[in-house]
Amino acid sequence: MKMIFRWFPGGDDSVTLDQIRQIPGVSGIATMLSDIPAGEVWPLERLKDLKKKINSAGLEMEVIESVNIHEDIKKGLPTRDRYIENYIHTLQNLSEIGVKCLCYNFMPVMDWVRSNLAFPLKDGSTVMYYNHEDVLQMNPSRIAKEMFARSEGYTLPGWEPERLKAMAEDIDFYQNMSEEEYWKNLKYFLDAVIPYAEKLDIKMAIHPDDPPFSLYGLPKVIRNAESIRRFLNLNSSPYNGLTFCTGSLGADMENDIPSMIKESVSGGRVHFAHIRNVKHLDNKVFMETAHLSSCGDLDMYRVVKAFHDNGFDGYIRPDHGRMVWGEKARPGYGLYDRSMGITYLLGLWEAVHKGSLETCNRNKLDGGEAYEIDRSLE
Repeated sequence: MKMIFRWFPGGDDSVTLDQIRQIPGVSGIATMLSDIPAGEVWPLERLKDLKKKINSAGLEMEVIESVNIHEDIKKGLPTRDRYIENYIHTLQNLSEIGVKCLCYNFMPVMDWVRSNLAFPLKDGSTVMYYNHEDVLQMNPSRIAKEMFARSEGYTLPGWEPERLKAMAEDIDFYQNMSEEEYWKNLKYFLDAVIPYAEKLDIKMAIHPDDPPFSLYGLPKVIRNAESIRRFLNLNSSPYNGLTFCTGSLGADMENDIPSMIKESVSGGRVHFAHIRNVKHLDNKVFMETAHLSSCGDLDMYRVVKAFHDNGFDGYIRPDHGRMVWGEKARPGYGLYDRSMGITYLLGLWEAVHKGSLETCNRNKLDGGEAYEIDRSLE
């Protein structure tokens, strides 16, 4: 397992690489070229420069989050083949600089939605908040306006300018597309890209829909255990896998997160994990919280144990954090709360790991053989 930290280059992040390097246990960065429009090839020279900058700070660059998929691919339009070719070209360039894992999503029109990016808590911190009825009463342009007003001047992944221009038109387009058609378009993309991912040794890790509810009549594909099974069966390659996001999937109170982790990880199909907590205030009303179990509805010990005990050996990052101590940053992506989240998650991982070793050795001792307890942490 490797603990990493999401970082946006080009002056588009309040957090510096030097600060990230000082977080105990962090080995690398998940990053992207956020100024490259969806469908265009990521230039190799820019990727080399980015890798050099990150490596110079003593950090690895093995994970990209994410290369956006052009809407024509999702729509299944004749132009999709050209954009898929560009996507494959980008994969080839990523392979040249040693990228091992690519987080992406297949969410139509908008990647994620919140109704409030700075919902105040009693302790004075703020969090991102979602109320389904509030969102339904706002049109997408109003949501975008309110989100950007709270963005602290930073870009919002999934809400790029080129998407906003066509958002209303794109939403209308999907009203005439069935979910089955959308699944077919996803399979078309996978069957074209996964063979190259295998050759290039890049694990493709799809992110769940966020939130995992039907919204504006848009199709949702990665939202629960059943849909994850269907997705993984679309292409059986081990390079066709998941970014398991506990917060996105945990937004649906029906999802049994530890059980879903166990099933997906034991099958070797989870390559990346976003681990965070979520607090439900009502059905389809939730807020993102501190990572601590007692702050939300997810048992983070059981979450981490499910990853560990089922052999997870991919990448983990803390997901959206609160804004605390007066920090001004991209919503969800400040330094302080995510750093605390990392320390908490690594502490849980160490406790689970050492506990499992002691249990294993104790069982061996009970069997009459003398073994020294291994107290190392992998």
